[in-house]
Amino acid sequence: MDDINLHYRFLNWRRRIREIREVRAVRYQERYKRMLKDGDTLSYQGNSDEVGCYVASRPLSKGNCYFEVTIMDTGVRGTIAVGLVPQYYKLDHQPGWLPHSIAYHADDGKLYNGNPVGQQFGPKCNRGDRIGCGIYADTFDAGLTTVFFTKNGKEVGSVVVPVAPDGLFPAIGMHSLGEEVRLDLQAEWGTEEEDSVMMVDSHEDEWGRLYDVRVSGTLLEYVGKGKSIMDVGLAQARQPLCTRSHYFEVEIVDPGEKCYIALGLARRDYPKNRHPGWSRGSVAYHADDGKIFHGSGVGDPFGPRCFEGDIMGCGIMFPRDYEDEVDDSETADDRPKPGRVQNFLYLYDEDEEEEGDDADQEQEGRKVMVFFTRNGKIIGKREVVVPTGGFYPTIGMLSSGEKVKVDLHPLSG
Repeated sequence: MDDINLHYRFLNWRRRIREIREVRAVRYQERYKRMLKDGDTLSYQGNSDEVGCYVASRPLSKGNCYFEVTIMDTGVRGTIAVGLVPQYYKLDHQPGWLPHSIAYHADDGKLYNGNPVGQQFGPKCNRGDRIGCGIYADTFDAGLTTVFFTKNGKEVGSVVVPVAPDGLFPAIGMHSLGEEVRLDLQAEWGTEEEDSVMMVDSHEDEWGRLYDVRVSGTLLEYVGKGKSIMDVGLAQARQPLCTRSHYFEVEIVDPGEKCYIALGLARRDYPKNRHPGWSRGSVAYHADDGKIFHGSGVGDPFGPRCFEGDIMGCGIMFPRDYEDEVDDSETADDRPKPGRVQNFLYLYDEDEEEEGDDADQEQEGRKVMVFFTRNGKIIGKREVVVPTGGFYPTIGMLSSGEKVKVDLHPLSG
C-alpha cells in the first residue's frame, strides 16, 4: 500500500511540475496583433484603420533594462510608437494611449503617457533612426521608476512613472501600411555606451546627408531594405573636397550580401536613392564590379573589384590656379600633411602650367582630374567638370550587412 501511495504522489508531483511549466510558458510569451514577425523584424499587417501592437515576452529588469528599435520603413504615415506597457495591454491601442503605459511616437515626436493626447517631447524619427527605451535600474522606489528614451544613441528625455505589478514590457505600435522595424531586446545602455555616444556625435557632424545609413564613430552601416535599386543608402560629407583637403578613404569592414559599395564624388543636391556615379554631377568607383560610373547607370571597366579589408580612396588633382570657396573659419591646422598616398594635389607642375583663355575660366564648371586608389595605389583617373558648389565625398551602399570605415582626412596628421 505504501508503494502505491508513493507512486501516486510521484505522478501528482510530475503533473504539478508540468502545469507550472505550462503556466510559465503562457506567462512569458510575446503577444502581437496585426503584425508579421520574421526573426527580429516586425512589419504592419493591418489596413491602416486599426492599430497593430507588439508586446515582448518579458519585462525590463535590472539585468535587462534597455531595448532599441530601428526604423526600416516608415510606410505611409510613419506612425510608429516605442515604449513600455503592462503585460496584458490591449493590442488594438498604441503604446502610451492607455493607463500604465508610456511611449515615444516617431511621427510627431510626442510622448504619450497613459493618455491618447501626447505632449511635445523630442524630434520626429525617420527611416534609419534608432529609438531606444529603458529604465534606470537604481530608481525602483515604492512602485515608481524613471523611464528614458533615446534617438540614435543620444538620450532625448526621461519621466517618472508607476510600475505595474507584473512590470513594464517593451512594446511597439504601428498604424499605417508599409511600416517596418527591427527590434533589439538585448541592446545595452550604460557608461560604456555613453562614451561611444560622444564619439558618434562628433563624427555625425561631418555628414551633411544620411539616408538609410547609421553612423557609429567612423563606421557607416547600411540599414536600408536592400531589395531594389531604389533602396540605396547614401552618406554625403558636409564639406566638399578642396585644395586643403582633397582626398578621402573608405575601408570595407563588411561587404554584406553583395558588396554593392560605391565611393566617389557628387553634387550637394544629389538624389538620395541613386548610387554615386549613376546620375549627373557625380563620379564613383564601385567595389562589386570594379567599374567607374560617371553620370550614367552604365559603368566602364576601370580597376579591380574590392573585398573585405580593402581600402578605397578618392581624390582630386586640382589645377594649380584653382581657388576654393572655403569658409574663412577653417584654420591652418586643418591643412593636410603627407600621408600614405602620394599627395597629387595639383594637376600640373609649375613649368607645365598652361596660359591663355583657360586661366580666366570661371571657377564653376572647371575641369579637374579625379583619381581613385585601392590600398594606397592609384588605379586610374577621370577628367570631370566640377558642379556648382563643389564635389562632396559620397558613399553608397545597397545590400544588407554592408559596413565601411571612413576617413575623410587621411592626409592630415
